[in-house]
Amino acid sequence: MLKSAENYLSGEEISRELNITRAAVWKHIKRLKSDGYIIKSATNRGYRLVFEPDKVTEDGIKSGLTTDFIGRKLFLYDETDTTNNRAKHNCAEPDGSVFIAETQTGGKGSHGRGWASPRGAGVWLTVLLKPDISPSEASSVTLAAGLGVCRAVGLGAQIKWPNDVVIGSKKVCGILTEMSAEIDMVNYVVCGIGVNVNNEGFDSEIAHRATSMYIESGQKYERNKVAAQLLNYFEYYYKRFLDGGLISLLDEYKKNCVTLGKDVSVIFKKETVTGKAIDIDENGALVVETANGVIHVTSGEVSVRGIYGYV
Repeated sequence: MLKSAENYLSGEEISRELNITRAAVWKHIKRLKSDGYIIKSATNRGYRLVFEPDKVTEDGIKSGLTTDFIGRKLFLYDETDTTNNRAKHNCAEPDGSVFIAETQTGGKGSHGRGWASPRGAGVWLTVLLKPDISPSEASSVTLAAGLGVCRAVGLGAQIKWPNDVVIGSKKVCGILTEMSAEIDMVNYVVCGIGVNVNNEGFDSEIAHRATSMYIESGQKYERNKVAAQLLNYFEYYYKRFLDGGLISLLDEYKKNCVTLGKDVSVIFKKETVTGKAIDIDENGALVVETANGVIHVTSGEVSVRGIYGYV
């Protein structure tokens, strides 16, 4: 309400609209101030929002959420090792709980690599999920998440199979999905998503293969809005997957997959194999045509010619 008001907003109007007492209005104003919002108060006029901090907040995210269950319970951390770890340590929390941090000290990418999570620059979050699926289907959550990220980021973002989102030839987002399972059932899945939002630059060792929404567009983004959009689209594709299986997402995924049609180098059965990525099968595996025949890659390192410098 404060953000949409052109000038002062009276406490009486807020009280009436939200059906809360004037004392409760003041309590919420006080909390917003403690979160870094600057709100001017004037007698007989009310409240006016002067400054909104570049800080991920529960109110800021929830004001943009349209989800049924994803993100309805949020856990915010100023600093943590990884949001995936926070989700795993709190796996008894409800399905769709989201763990989000201003910065991670031990951010992880795929294959054990580190993931830089500078304070105030990106959206670093993990969604805790409890799907009624078999363990073999859990990797499909990554594919659904990739589609959600593409929609939320825009800017021509595409998916590098299976768990990176790129703009042009540079990575803007990484997705790390982990699960706890038994032979025939999934206990829970944690899907970690790290989006470079307002990063102005990167260390020299990764600058050639990393980018951000700010670098690509020249404009700064409100991270609360980015986080909310991300969760909205994540739920949309995740629910489609639960209702219709991966097959219901495959056509759209293929249209957004930069890997298809490209020459690739993959580590397959402990050997490096080169070929052309020609399809993604109904199980989410990358289908690669090599000199020795067609192979279906379900995991392992995949390099794409022209992406991250593979030549």
